[in-house]
Amino acid sequence: MRLDDLGQEKRRRSPWGALALVLLTGVALLRNGAEAPLGPPQPAAASTPDAQHRDPAAGALPAASVRPLPYAPPARVRIPEIKVDAPLMDVGLDKKGWIEAPPPSDRNMAGWYQNGIAPGQSGTSVIVGHVDNETGPAVFYGLGSLKKGDHIETTRFDGRTAVFQIYDVEVFSKAGFPGVRVYADTGYPELRVLTCGGGYTKATGYEGNVVVFARLVATR
Repeated sequence: MRLDDLGQEKRRRSPWGALALVLLTGVALLRNGAEAPLGPPQPAAASTPDAQHRDPAAGALPAASVRPLPYAPPARVRIPEIKVDAPLMDVGLDKKGWIEAPPPSDRNMAGWYQNGIAPGQSGTSVIVGHVDNETGPAVFYGLGSLKKGDHIETTRFDGRTAVFQIYDVEVFSKAGFPGVRVYADTGYPELRVLTCGGGYTKATGYEGNVVVFARLVATR
């Protein structure tokens, strides 16, 4: 099968069948961030990366009445609450099966997992980015400060914009990262945005990943 045929086939079915993908997503993200006395903001609900995590489905979720969009790659991600307006580059998997991150030298670049779902499609799409680099905060430094009800917008190469409403923000330890829960297809168009988080040491890097859960609420 040609590579372009394979890509079309992957978009027709769930991409998370081989969860080798990223049960440890953040390992591919930045290991040696800049020295900062307080570090990036963390989700208010989680005091440590190994805290007990609530099930997002138990809370009030955004209405799921928006018609999904057809496939089209995303071009930019915007998160007004934390002043993110960043281009998106395609990322795949590294040799160990983890999602690659954008080059750490570009502090305002985020990555979309291109072998998965496009933002706005039915299914769960994934965007990743660095929390910092050796010179200071990077694109998703403020991700942990987002709250339920905040919005994320992705503009796509077909000219459409998919608007997602956040319904949960958590931090998970890398050792116990709940890949199925994070990446599973919920039956709705959803988005996950990930960066490093939790405790940090220069020797081992960040202990966990901040994960934002969001659902499509509008298109334009």
